[in-house]
Amino acid sequence: MPATDAAEYRDPIAEALASDRPAVSFEFFPPKDDEGEEQLWRTIADLAPLEPTFVSVTYGAGGSSRDRTVRITERIARESTTPPVGHLTLVGQSRAEIELVLKQYVAAGVRHVLALRGDPADGPRAPWEPHPDGMDHAIELVELARETGGLSIGVAAFPEGHPDAPDRDTDADVLVAKARAGAEFAITQMFFRARDYFELVERVRARDCELPIVPGIMPILNVAQIARMAELCGADLPREVVERFEPIAEDRAAVRATGIELATQLCRDLLDGGAPGLHFMTLNRSPATREIFERLRADGLV
Repeated sequence: MPATDAAEYRDPIAEALASDRPAVSFEFFPPKDDEGEEQLWRTIADLAPLEPTFVSVTYGAGGSSRDRTVRITERIARESTTPPVGHLTLVGQSRAEIELVLKQYVAAGVRHVLALRGDPADGPRAPWEPHPDGMDHAIELVELARETGGLSIGVAAFPEGHPDAPDRDTDADVLVAKARAGAEFAITQMFFRARDYFELVERVRARDCELPIVPGIMPILNVAQIARMAELCGADLPREVVERFEPIAEDRAAVRATGIELATQLCRDLLDGGAPGLHFMTLNRSPATREIFERLRADGLV
């Protein structure tokens, strides 16, 4: 962006993460068809009254939904007052293709991106294979986004450590390196124990890094579904959480109520402990997110 624009621009995400009021944001995934896209826009409209700090749109598995992700993100930038964060991964793309998407985002008025390596096309636990003309690590994408200009850059964080990292200290080193390369905030993978988040923050702060780290919240509304997702991304579904659902496994309403109760308490613990905000992974549905938000608002936390 021109220097005058840069001088006048006040980054709403940076300001929100630095304020005393917790930032609240919502994550959507790109639908597979037009019917799913209509549902997505209804969900975005339903959540708009909650005044989110930002919304984000993920890439599909293996980067398969790039075009729809970019188009939806651009539309949010044009038609909404809520800033969108465009996800961008290295999967199946050359450096030139990624650079083109970054420039496309900037041209459309998208000012924030989430720079991710992304999951391999064969699944999150498959061996990583970079594109022959692409990049190998998220830090390279952070550097490229920084070079592109006009973008605030977010990255992923892993409270339990990235599945490919040998240990959590090494994983913290990687996150700090991304911050020093230009990342301005991080959003975590799903997790279910507040202590895992706070221990990650402690590791990062011990490395003289003040990167804001926003916890990612995934309420458990379907135990089998969340268990599969957690296994794929390397998150642990704690035994004490599973035990809460075992007696009510066949009662969908009870499972939903318990999932919302646990997610709400996790959010309370995180905010009480100083988390700068909450990032809700909505699965393109609004009711559970709205219910958790309303409970937190009743507590005076958001």
